[in-house]
Amino acid sequence: MNGGCRAPLFLASCLLAGVATVIPALAGGHDDDRCAGSRDVKLVNGKIYTLDDRNSIVSSVTIRDGKFAAVGPGGGSGDGGPCMRVIDLQGRTAVPGLVDNHNHIILLGLRPGHDTRLETATSIADVQAAIRARTLTVKPGQFITAMGGWTPAQFAEKRLPTLAELDAAAPNHPVLVFNSFTGPATTNTLGTDFFTSKGVPVDADGNIAANVPSLAALNALRAIQTFEDKKQGTRDALAYSASVGVTTNVDMGGFILPGTPNIQDSDMFDTLASFNPFTAYDPLLALHDEGAVTVRVRIFFLSMDRSPTVPMTTQRVLNAFSNFGDDMVRTSGIGEFVTTWPLFGNAAPTNFVAALTVVAQQRWAFQQHSLSLFEDQLSAGAFETVNKQTPIADLRWSVAHVPQIDQTTVNRLKAVGAGVAVHPFRYLSGGDLGGPPLRMILDSGIRVGAGSDSAQISTLNPWNMIYYMVTGKNVAGKLVNNGQQITREEAIRLYTVANGWFLREEEKLGSIEEGKLGDVVVLSEDYFDRFRVPDERIRNLRSVLTIVDGKVVHNLLGR
Repeated sequence: MNGGCRAPLFLASCLLAGVATVIPALAGGHDDDRCAGSRDVKLVNGKIYTLDDRNSIVSSVTIRDGKFAAVGPGGGSGDGGPCMRVIDLQGRTAVPGLVDNHNHIILLGLRPGHDTRLETATSIADVQAAIRARTLTVKPGQFITAMGGWTPAQFAEKRLPTLAELDAAAPNHPVLVFNSFTGPATTNTLGTDFFTSKGVPVDADGNIAANVPSLAALNALRAIQTFEDKKQGTRDALAYSASVGVTTNVDMGGFILPGTPNIQDSDMFDTLASFNPFTAYDPLLALHDEGAVTVRVRIFFLSMDRSPTVPMTTQRVLNAFSNFGDDMVRTSGIGEFVTTWPLFGNAAPTNFVAALTVVAQQRWAFQQHSLSLFEDQLSAGAFETVNKQTPIADLRWSVAHVPQIDQTTVNRLKAVGAGVAVHPFRYLSGGDLGGPPLRMILDSGIRVGAGSDSAQISTLNPWNMIYYMVTGKNVAGKLVNNGQQITREEAIRLYTVANGWFLREEEKLGSIEEGKLGDVVVLSEDYFDRFRVPDERIRNLRSVLTIVDGKVVHNLLGR
């Protein structure tokens, strides 16, 4: 089991704390050594939505050697061998493993301290409960942190927890609760002692101001973080992903941390979303070498070149291999930036076409961050220019986030064979802004898939994102995307079968069909039953059983 959860008594608290229970797929009643690593599972007596072209619903599926071998009752005779694990779903609903087409799970794994997800907390009491549960799996004196992926707007009190409230939850552990990219943050008494000793100003209520003070606190924790800490953080991030049903994470990199050596032409920003781009993947790769990666990761390399010769982007595409790796960890593309961009006060790049030309010539997939119509149009224009020399229709290029995109720009992207990756990150804002215009984008017929843009200003939990897409409501309950809602079936398809296209893996991912990768999520309730699960309860959904590559990687069923 991951994260130190070692008894069934702690299953619920481990889920709340963001540490999923990981149970190896062993055939009941058989020798553990003989069947360790088995990738054979049969699910029976379920309501399994395959999301194939016919919207088939079946009662059983069989996975052999990590791939779907039989879908429905016809092809799965017998138990499939001595290590086939047969699981009776007792009528529960199952769906394909969810694919998040744009997040930052590598950054989530690199968070210092023992991470605690607050993505579903609705009050300070919930925050306290999550931190209190985390203390059960963390040694006294070690830092418990909750960084990014939440906002005070989701709490009934509309504020951060106080020093006294954090002390009540974790009297024997220092705590840091850190909001968004650069704070503000709060800490408890033990945390105050640590941070003030490092010169970080903390007031009497545990508040650490945003920007320089909060970043100083973050860097004080980074300074004491070991490589083993980063490996454990990555294990926890992958386990949390499994617990919410995301079986494939498309990681879009991070900003470049100031002080990173061998960087000459790229912007550097010190934020919660910053890392060393040359070493950030080492913990994941170390776990992969150990066979300990439990959900799939697809890597897009981020650069923010200033120079006309775009050296970092050029070196990436010339000295790395597109689609290199295996079905658990693979390099898949370039993005979400290749050059500087009009954010943080920057002007529009003059080298964007040059960078994209290099990416196109080397046949890499690409995805571009965009938060405004100007950025959407800038991307569309550059795509059109590159397409005249190097057709991009088969390269799987897309524009991401697109909260303000219009019909004309969608049509321009569609005309060159590009797609749109929609990310309802404003679910977590609590403000009045909405977007993306989901209904318009889907009706246009362009290639479209969904993701979260977690884990700084958005939530990795896909049920929060799906709730927003279906209702148009943000975390504060405000209707901010009226007229752009989509159906439940459309929303879950955007999170599953639609996302294989962005990775050139549509024949492998996103639906339950023979020959595809054996990823299944069994849900706590029937997502498709509007009477038993009204819209407001979509956010309460969770995985009770997650299977990746034919292995059980998260299990709340107790067997």
